[in-house]
Amino acid sequence: MKKQDAAAEIKRLREEIDRHNYLYYVRAQPEISDVEFDRLLERLIGLEEQFPELVTPDSPSRRVGGDVTREFPVVHHARPMLSLSNTYSLEEVGEFYRRVQRQLVDARRDDVEFVTELKFDGVAVSLLYRDGVLVQGATRGNGAQGDDITANLRTISSVPLRFGVFDESASLDTDDWTGTEIEVRGEVFMNKDDFRQLNEGRPEEEQFANPRNATAGTLKLQDSAEVANRKMVFVAYYLYDPSQRGMSHVDRLRRLERMGFFTGGHYRVCAGIEEIRCFIAEWETARLKLPYEIDGIVLKLNDTELWEELGATSKSPRWAIAYKYPAEQAETVVRNVVFQVGRLGTVTPVAELEPVRLAGSTVSRSTLHNFDEIERLGVRIGDRVMIEKSGEIIPKVIRVLTDARGDDTRSIPVPDVCPSCRTPLERADDGVYVYCPNEQGCPAQIRGRVLHFASRNAMDIKTLGQALVEQLVDREMVRDPADLYRLTVDDLVSLDRIGEKSAANLLEALEESRQKPYERVLYALGIRHVGLATARELVSAFPSCSAMSDASEEALAEVADIGPVIAESVYRFLHDEAGAQLIERLKEAGLQFEARRETGLVNDNFDGMKVVFTGALERYTRDEAAALVGERGGKPVSSVSRRTDLVVAGSDAGSKLEKARKLGVRVVSEEEFESLL
Repeated sequence: MKKQDAAAEIKRLREEIDRHNYLYYVRAQPEISDVEFDRLLERLIGLEEQFPELVTPDSPSRRVGGDVTREFPVVHHARPMLSLSNTYSLEEVGEFYRRVQRQLVDARRDDVEFVTELKFDGVAVSLLYRDGVLVQGATRGNGAQGDDITANLRTISSVPLRFGVFDESASLDTDDWTGTEIEVRGEVFMNKDDFRQLNEGRPEEEQFANPRNATAGTLKLQDSAEVANRKMVFVAYYLYDPSQRGMSHVDRLRRLERMGFFTGGHYRVCAGIEEIRCFIAEWETARLKLPYEIDGIVLKLNDTELWEELGATSKSPRWAIAYKYPAEQAETVVRNVVFQVGRLGTVTPVAELEPVRLAGSTVSRSTLHNFDEIERLGVRIGDRVMIEKSGEIIPKVIRVLTDARGDDTRSIPVPDVCPSCRTPLERADDGVYVYCPNEQGCPAQIRGRVLHFASRNAMDIKTLGQALVEQLVDREMVRDPADLYRLTVDDLVSLDRIGEKSAANLLEALEESRQKPYERVLYALGIRHVGLATARELVSAFPSCSAMSDASEEALAEVADIGPVIAESVYRFLHDEAGAQLIERLKEAGLQFEARRETGLVNDNFDGMKVVFTGALERYTRDEAAALVGERGGKPVSSVSRRTDLVVAGSDAGSKLEKARKLGVRVVSEEEFESLL
């Protein structure tokens, strides 16, 4: 192909890809499948590789990342990035409304219009465009200056790299951005399902607490290629365009949409305080059904000409306020504190509470995290406390009701010995946690490791529950996961409440687990810092356990996304006597310690299709069904979206089935799925 023809084709492909991004992220009305979109992108990348001189920074191909930033340069904001004043009180919302109304009456204005918007629970960023092209992206920082994270923000598909007009029925006043400098502000966030998928396979101690924490941590990663692998979304809520100074706030939001930005769409112009209260009440329950988290409602004066007149305090504008929905709370009593020992030996204090209803369930226990947290809260056994449960977060003690404290409370002692094996405890290097150093002899750690080994993302031994593991460990029939493969029917029926059928089912599940792939086995070993995703990276680099054992610590650290901390942990486990013996015994038991060779597709019946399974399947486990799809060219995914091609619904299918029907995604039964195979 001639360079002139390539340039024309590249231009066409970029415009087409940008248009489809707009249709997907802004209009939620995709016209093509994921497969077709990927083919367009692959075609563009191929041409740009053939003609590298035609590559530009605003090309959609630049979203894949790859830049490694050792430090983030400082960006000085041309206009301060203020944070909004927060309130949890509808009365204070009314006071804010009346205060602004009085000021506007003084300014001979009697029409008080506010725009109500959803308050996304994300990370605030600023995007700077020159001549319609993204040139800089920065965090809020302290409001006056933030970090330059342009490379990371470029990887987010809902961040336009170049302005465009894709809706011909609602064209902008002009599409000539030459000589203009425009700023767009908004929040970067992560959808709930994408957050769960990110946490899936991460070690328990490295899991993110919530989507906002995951987003904040991702944006500060120094490798933009890793950022590109994590699905994040940008929602715009502010436009500074010198040519549109008199435009109302709601018109600015509409203009942002026409420029290619996602704004959330759920905003409304309210003419009075009652309409504002209705909007707040409407979303208090409706927000729970959104695919992302919001923590409140934002009110902004619609007339932007009055923003400067009303001004701002040192931290917040006077023309806007955020109402935050209060998390559900309940009052209860700390009856006792017990100490749990995890599979890695960490001792965690857990409060046993007087049972209380909270957010639709009865709560009787709450983690106190560590002993520094106990000191910070000042909590004592017998105290009346307030507990909180926001969304899907585990209940936590948020404060002690000291005014209600009686004379019969007592302090919570830091234990000196392990509650499970009575070994003297040691303090971790960070000084926050205490742990039991008796790795091989502590029953609690053994139980934890065996349960982790049998967990869903590891060997998926469904019939091996906590009660059974406790019996096996307490009777010293199992000292590590390898002992599971030596169990007999006679061993199992000697346990309490275990019959011959249950014993046979467990032995059958153990037999099936011998065929689990190498990366699942590696994750099941319970190596510190090694989640399922990390295990896959290691297996990709070292296709056999023997090759991994032969690798130096430095070679391990060179694997993508591994680094020195994980490398040290893996190296230590592989060369520790106990770790090496466990691997040898599991090899003798027939487990897979080599990656399987790739084979050709059985057929292409699911070529390019994204398939979601929901409900209970009768003929297959979820992993078996997913493998069957993969063998036929499809991709099993965990959540339903407009890009899902097929949903397979078993018995007791729930919210995923409902969402699929609303989106018009094709739904089939297990029988129909079997025929499609």
